[in-house]
Amino acid sequence: MLTETNKTVSRRFFEEVFGNGKLNVLDEIIAKDHVNNGPGSLPGLPTGPEGAKQLVAVYRNAFPDLRFTIDEQIAEGDKVVTRWTGHGTHRGELVGIPATGNLSTVTGIVVDRFVNGKIAESWGIFDQFGMMQQLGVIPTPELAAK
Repeated sequence: MLTETNKTVSRRFFEEVFGNGKLNVLDEIIAKDHVNNGPGSLPGLPTGPEGAKQLVAVYRNAFPDLRFTIDEQIAEGDKVVTRWTGHGTHRGELVGIPATGNLSTVTGIVVDRFVNGKIAESWGIFDQFGMMQQLGVIPTPELAAK
């Protein structure tokens, strides 16, 4: 069934690429004209596998022990929705934020659209605000009240 195949490809992005740093897998699973949309994307990245490699590198450099749990996947037609939880330790610079050594656990959702077995377009969103609070960049309500 095509929807199950697409779910497997989306899962590979999280497990093999993000989790194990196998950037070459992106050449297999990301379309040449792939576009990453939504607030979970970083501005200025190129399209296609190269942009995906740069995105993954930014987060894996900042969180070298990054691991994802796939909480749920739903597939219909040419789309797969993946609800995920990411865990990692902030040990490297992240978009200008120096390493804090803090642990971070965030949740997010991505919708991938497939063409010819590859991810052609993605819309992602994750709890960036919560991540920044866990890193100590944005004060939590308890710290703000002091």
